[in-house]
Order: sequence, then structure tokens, then C-alpha cells
Amino acid sequence: MQNMAVLGAGIMGHGVAQLLAQAGKNVKIQARRESSLEKARELITNSLQIMVEKEMTTAEEMEQALARITYTTDLREAIDGAEFILESIPEVLETKLATYEIIESVVPKETIIASNTSTFPLKELTQNAKHPERFVITHYFNPPQIVPVVEIAQFEKTDKNVVKAAYDLMKEIGKSPVVLNKEITGFIVNRVQVAYLRECFNLIEQGICTAEDIDIATKGSMGFKWAFCGPLESQDLAGLETTRAMVGNIMKDLSNTREVPAFLNEMVEKGEHGIRTNKGFYEYDDNGAAAIHKRDDAFLDLAKLIQQKEENKTVKTSK
Repeated sequence: MQNMAVLGAGIMGHGVAQLLAQAGKNVKIQARRESSLEKARELITNSLQIMVEKEMTTAEEMEQALARITYTTDLREAIDGAEFILESIPEVLETKLATYEIIESVVPKETIIASNTSTFPLKELTQNAKHPERFVITHYFNPPQIVPVVEIAQFEKTDKNVVKAAYDLMKEIGKSPVVLNKEITGFIVNRVQVAYLRECFNLIEQGICTAEDIDIATKGSMGFKWAFCGPLESQDLAGLETTRAMVGNIMKDLSNTREVPAFLNEMVEKGEHGIRTNKGFYEYDDNGAAAIHKRDDAFLDLAKLIQQKEENKTVKTSK
């Protein structure tokens, strides 16, 4: 597959478009407003420039990637000739269904339609679809041009060849895809993340520690280890007898609430939405621009380190 369409030029859409273009794909990115496209163009250019500065790509490769991206506000123009369509529009079911109706009226039945949703199951997304078997979820993580993992979700009507094609494409563009055998709310990462956040919120509610304490503790322990050694492999290395004892001693005292914590509701209701409003668990300036730059800079350093380790592994294997 060489010709791609990305619908939505927001945080996820522009990053996926950049990712595909860097992998040599022809990409059309579509948004309803020209201003959104101009912002996407600026963000893609800036992101690639940082990669050039970090010697993760060259200036020539940057220009080639930029040349592969076409920007349009016309949905039909964007999907014309596309072999793979990534929908990354707002999480409004009615809007998605209306978009799919237009897509299916234009493209041949062989065209794969993927959604970046983390909210809606495929059964809902395909309720009006002519060819539900060609729908799949490819769930990226922010920023998608840097974070390696993509979750691929299917349901009982999904064609296995579509799943394989999506998997192969993700591998081709340098991602680390994981395929869910069954459809489940939240997929893998968000389920684990929410379970972790539940306990973090519980610790804050009990006055055990602050949000900053949790962040420092996580970055210096699990976050440090899990970048190269996941949670289950970590337990193997620690010893499963130790794991069994730890789980047995602690699990009974963990939070099992099914409600959003009151303090989080209060924060949102007061307009403390995080970087968008310059206040959340922390305070920010310029809608978190400095924080985002710091994050992406660190992520790129980590990505570069992982890339170098893989290259070294390949060299050693080939000797």
C-alpha cells in the first residue's frame, strides 16, 4: 500500500501523516478548516526539524517527507485513490458514521478503513457500514510519530486479511503493533493505565502523597525500567515467588472503586483541564508549549537510544 489518507489534522492526525510520509508513503491529510491544515503543516515541519537536529533523519529526507504530504479540506479528494484510510476525527459517533458513509460511497470495497478511536467499539462504528469486514482500529499514542506502539483491534466481522495488512503496514512504517484477539473497552494500554491511575488517585485522596510525589516515584522506578523491560518480564527477573507475595500482601488493600474521584470532577468543573487551560495537577504557561517540547525532546532521545540498540543488535547478529 502506497497511497494513504489521514482524516483529521489534530494532535494524532498530523503525527500519523508525518509518520507515514517518513516511511515513504504518499499522504493526503484532510481537515475541515484551512487553519487546521496550516497548523498541522507547521507542527510536522517543526517535528521533522527537531529530528534532523538530533540526527534521526537528514535534511534531504525531511524535504522528501514534506513533499509526500498533500493538504486538503475536501474529504472526497483526500480519499480518492487511497488504499488505506486512517480516521482520526473527534470522538463523536454521529460524525464518524456520516464520514464512513461518504467514504464507502467513494472508495472500492478493498480499501481498508482504520479508526484511531479509543472510545467506540467496531460494532458501533460499523453499524451502518456496507463492508464492515474492512474496518479495523489502529490506536496510536501521543505523539504518534514518536511513541512506538499501535494497538490493532478487530471484531467478529473483521477480515483476517485486513488485520494482517494493518499489522504489516505498522511494521513497515517502524511501529511496534500488538493485535487484540477480542474486542474490549480500552484495549490493552488504557485498561492498564486506568487501573494504575485509580490507585494513584486513591493515594492522593487519602493524603498519602502528592501528584508530584507519584510522578517522581513512577519516573524513577517503573517508568525507568519499563522502557526496556515490561511489567511481566520485570516480574520474571524479580522472581515470581516475590511477585506472588507482593500481590497477596497488597492487592486486598488496593482501591476497587468504579467511580471517577470527586477531586478530579471538581478540577474539571473548575476549568482545570491541564495544558489546555494552563492548570491541572501542575501549572503551565502558553498552553503547555514548553512542557510538550520538553516531553517530545526526551521521547526523541529515548527513541534514538532504542533505535541505536536495535541497530547494534542487528550488526552483532549479522556477524
